[in-house]
Amino acid sequence: MNVNELKTTAQLAMLDIPDPEKLAQAFTEMLENFSKMMEVDVDGLEPTTHALAQGNRLRADVQRGTDESETALERAPERQNRFFKIPNVL
Repeated sequence: MNVNELKTTAQLAMLDIPDPEKLAQAFTEMLENFSKMMEVDVDGLEPTTHALAQGNRLRADVQRGTDESETALERAPERQNRFFKIPNVL
């Protein structure tokens, strides 16, 4: 990227660039690095969302044989059918 292109783009974007020559050099180096990355053969590689492939660390969601909701409802100060009854807040 040359300095004139950078100045024009900065003007259109209403950006104030204090040292356009230095920034143009940085852009040029960055684009060269992208070109090098395009040369790498990635055929056969699976896309990833994270650098480290990790599985789920949580335990399996297994239903237990007992239903403890009735026990919890028995201890509630007030209940309405299968629900806890609480005072209106609003």
